[in-house]
Amino acid sequence: MATAFIGFGSNLGNRIDFCDRAVTLLGLLPHSRLDAVSSLYETEPIEDGAAPGHAWFLNGAVQIETNITPKSLLEICREIERALGRDQDNRKGPRTLDLDLLLYDECVLNEPGLIIPHPRLHQRRFVLAPLVELDPDRRHPVIGQRLRELLETVADHSVVRLLDPQPNSRYGSRPACSLPPMKSPHA
Repeated sequence: MATAFIGFGSNLGNRIDFCDRAVTLLGLLPHSRLDAVSSLYETEPIEDGAAPGHAWFLNGAVQIETNITPKSLLEICREIERALGRDQDNRKGPRTLDLDLLLYDECVLNEPGLIIPHPRLHQRRFVLAPLVELDPDRRHPVIGQRLRELLETVADHSVVRLLDPQPNSRYGSRPACSLPPMKSPHA
């Protein structure tokens, strides 16, 4: 199985709900296991050739183990975006959901419509912060630096802050539910 990292973000509508739905759907992929989910980060929109609007994003990342090929995984991500209302005709505008295949093992691909690692991963603070939370010592397969080193030296100075408080969700880490101990009738 391959280890894949998928970034997610939303700046339109109920951002927390869209992020939660995306993670839930990624956790249901066949031949895959959702291993980790980052915290949510509130991030300033970046106008780097896109027009995402003025609303701030919620961003995060997931780590999955999967037997799904990179191309098929990207197609699944696009289908999840469509299912959750992403405007396919205005992909650079505000979005209900954006899913990006960031890393896939040590794979380096440059095919039409699919570049791995994501070509701007190392330039974006909002991508690196959740990735570092998940696997700070993973190396970028092209640059060779650890993700934490890339975050420490990234030229992007846009605001990326941990969402506080983190929302309760189906996928976040939280205490296990358990029933209170039963009292003995003789106590």
